[in-house]
This record gives sequence, C-alpha cells and structure tokens, in this order.
Amino acid sequence: MVTSIMLKQFFKVFRKKETNKMVAVVSGLPRSGTSMMMKMLDVGGIPPLTDEIREADADNPKGYYEFERVKKLDKGDTAWVEDAEGKAVKVIAALLKYLPSEYTYKVIFMRRKIKEVLASQKQMLINRGEPTDLVSDKELTELFEKHLQHIEVWAHRQNNVEFLYVSYNDLLANPRPQVERVNQFLGDKLDMEKMVEVVDPNLYRQRRG
Repeated sequence: MVTSIMLKQFFKVFRKKETNKMVAVVSGLPRSGTSMMMKMLDVGGIPPLTDEIREADADNPKGYYEFERVKKLDKGDTAWVEDAEGKAVKVIAALLKYLPSEYTYKVIFMRRKIKEVLASQKQMLINRGEPTDLVSDKELTELFEKHLQHIEVWAHRQNNVEFLYVSYNDLLANPRPQVERVNQFLGDKLDMEKMVEVVDPNLYRQRRG
C-alpha cells in the first residue's frame, strides 16, 4: 500500500535529482576569454570538467580548461555530460545545440570585439607556423556575426538553457561588476574576490579600439 508519506519521500528524491542535473557551461567564439572564465569559476568554487590533455602554452599561459570529449558532441558522444553535473565545462559555440536536452544548462557566453578575436586567432596561427591568409578578415567577420545571431535565436528557443552574456572587454576593464553578474547567475555562492584576482590585464594582448 502506497502511503502519503511514501509519496512525499518519492517526490522529494525526484525533485532533488532533477535539481542536481544543472551544468554550468562556458562558451563563445574561439579567443573570446572562455579559458579565463573557466579559471575564474574554478577558483570561485565550481570545479571544472577537464582532462588536461591540452597543456598551457604561449597563447594561453594559464591553461585551456578543455575536455576533449566535448569535441565529439556532434558525433553523439554525450554520456560524459552526467559527469559535468555541478561542474563547469567549456563548449564551443558551434556545439551548444548538441548538448542533451535532459539536463539544464546555465551558459556563460563570452563576447569580445570581433577585431580582437580575429587578431588573437591570427597570432595563434603565426605562433604555430600555420597560414593566416586562407580566409579574409571580412569573410571571417561576416561568418562570426551570422554565427552569433544563430546562437542567440537558438538560445531563445530552448526551455532548458539559460544564457548570460559577458563582455570580455568589460571584464578586463572593470572586473567586479561582471563577476557580480556571474555570481548571481550561478546562485550567489561563488568567491568573488578570488575570481576578480584571476583577471590579468597583462594578457590583454590584442587590444583594439
């Protein structure tokens, strides 16, 4: 016989299980400050889901905070998302739509001036000895802008995804207001002082007006 007490216990466990399925996601265009935000969340109190396969280098001296299996989201590799519950994981913008729908996501989406993104990407290619003239800056700018528009449309259509847009440029210029926004977005439980300390203006190397 099912009693009212048993039902209450069942729904209590069920609600707890659903609540715990939230995943914090850091996203954005490449070279838009996603690695810095991942480090900020790490010191702030949200453990990152990483595998440390991609090591820090001259382009990202404080680390990339990546998890390789994320790159296979579009191939159907989503089982790892369960391990991301209660953690933060970096997902490039193009792969956000492949995140499984049974989870709730809070996405911190980094925005940066397109000119700076292009300059930073070009410098990374130079550092790796790769060609930088395969696609013009004009073409890349148009592609990035369309991509960002598509992401915004997609985000508005999702019932399980909440977005917070954070400007990399504003974060570097005056970190505390942006850190306060992130803290409030993620439940008002982060160590904001440690997060502010992560912001290093010396790494702002592709500044554009």
